[in-house]
Amino acid sequence: MTNAAALPGQPRGGAIGGPATARARCVLAPNPSAMTLDGTNTWIVAEPGAQLAVVIDPGPLDEGHLAHVIDTAEQAGHRIGLTLLTHGHPDHAEGAARFAELTGTRVRALDPALRLGDEGLAAGDVVTTGGLELRVVPTPGHTADSFSFHLPADGAVLTGDTVLGRGTTMVAHPDGRLGDYLDSLRRLRSLTVDDGVHTVLPGHGPVLADARGAIEFYLAHRANRLAQVETAVENGYRTPSDVVAHVYADVDRSLWPAAELSVRAQLEYLGQRDLI
Repeated sequence: MTNAAALPGQPRGGAIGGPATARARCVLAPNPSAMTLDGTNTWIVAEPGAQLAVVIDPGPLDEGHLAHVIDTAEQAGHRIGLTLLTHGHPDHAEGAARFAELTGTRVRALDPALRLGDEGLAAGDVVTTGGLELRVVPTPGHTADSFSFHLPADGAVLTGDTVLGRGTTMVAHPDGRLGDYLDSLRRLRSLTVDDGVHTVLPGHGPVLADARGAIEFYLAHRANRLAQVETAVENGYRTPSDVVAHVYADVDRSLWPAAELSVRAQLEYLGQRDLI
């Protein structure tokens, strides 16, 4: 299972690939699918004029893509100083060990199995490679190990799969939990209200210029789906697959397996563990 199911509904954002802000540049991985949208967004983040850059989510184990990321950084005048992972799903993290080998960098992640080096990631950490300031924001829910990275100088947040550039993401039950995910969305919303964040740099799909609007949409969408699932259970739908067929009838059937993971997370949240 890859990591992002793009369920329909969210407005489209800006272009994919290339410079997105003064400090962030996207290199699109060649792994498009119904689950990954146009492919995984690998992000190169650096202070203008700095020698060192940070790469977030090297993506799949694709030698051509990894080499392209390195070349893109070098063409912008940077060499890679650190690799970060938003979470451990293969389309974001599978290439990390090889990328670290190619660049001689450490890999920082929440999961010790994905790290190369002694440092992990924790709430409140600030990455300062090459003079850059990236604030580590825990955003579990899509997966237990999901992080976002706040780039205050650009008023941006790199969200991995917590917020996508198109559609909505899945809560990957049992690792992902809906209560955690809703808390994470509220945490991201607070960045838009209190910390000047206006741009979402997602793990899949285009850049979103209205961060607060996107996150409010996600919260409303989750509330609506949760109410639909609760009503379906009250009306006698007794298995996750039956709930999916009823509630997600407007969603392409190829995405129903991902939708079922979210339904299982919603049933757990509603206290309906006997139906999972």
